[in-house]
Amino acid sequence: MADFDTIRAGRVGTGALAIDEGLRAHMNKVYGLMSVGMVLTAAAAWALGGLTVTDTPTAYQIGATRYLTDVGYALYASPLKWVIMFLPLIMVFAFGAMINRISAAGAQLFFYTFAAAMGVSISWIFAVFTGVSIVQTFLITAIAFAGLSLWGYTTKKDISGWGSFLIMGVIGLLLASIVNIFLASSAMHFAISALGVLIFAGLTAYDTQKIKTTYIEHAQHGDQEWLAKSAIMGALNLYLDFINMFMFLLQFMGNRE
Repeated sequence: MADFDTIRAGRVGTGALAIDEGLRAHMNKVYGLMSVGMVLTAAAAWALGGLTVTDTPTAYQIGATRYLTDVGYALYASPLKWVIMFLPLIMVFAFGAMINRISAAGAQLFFYTFAAAMGVSISWIFAVFTGVSIVQTFLITAIAFAGLSLWGYTTKKDISGWGSFLIMGVIGLLLASIVNIFLASSAMHFAISALGVLIFAGLTAYDTQKIKTTYIEHAQHGDQEWLAKSAIMGALNLYLDFINMFMFLLQFMGNRE
């Protein structure tokens, strides 16, 4: 009997060790995918940002010595701006609808395509804010994100109850942002930015814990295709948390040209 208990305890210990090692590899993959997505977004935004603003006089003046190029006008002032603005949102909903029908490799390619599209969508920040303030805000966001994600991963507190509240907050932010496109209220803009920082800070911790608990719940099934897709979806969620927190912080901290 004692030998049986010893064998059973050994198997439980081995299983726990396997999950622990698998979880570490899973989280590394999540953060790795997210990092590649961030690089693609930054590269697309920076490259396009350099093509949209010039100090050579054109018909599209946006500052004392700053002008939009023809590319900049097409992206930020023509009707095409609505496509650029809402394309990432449409892609997110499409990704969620098709994730179960495509392969892990297809999902990863879609994620990278989405990250590049997001870079195009936010390239306007280089026409509005100074490069120094963009870099400073990015670094502050990275530090805050790392701390929040680490807390979400290590805390023993169950924060799964935050989910419904935070998601409702995101929906409210989205609707308020669309309304404020037409109202152009500075007070409403400030309120949206403040709430946005708080909501996506909470989502960073929530999503990190959810990625961890979801892996632990499903790891023993050994479905590698599912685990690969789960890592991609986790990377997408954390990527969106980072990008949104960065954009809302930029409204507070960014120095405008």
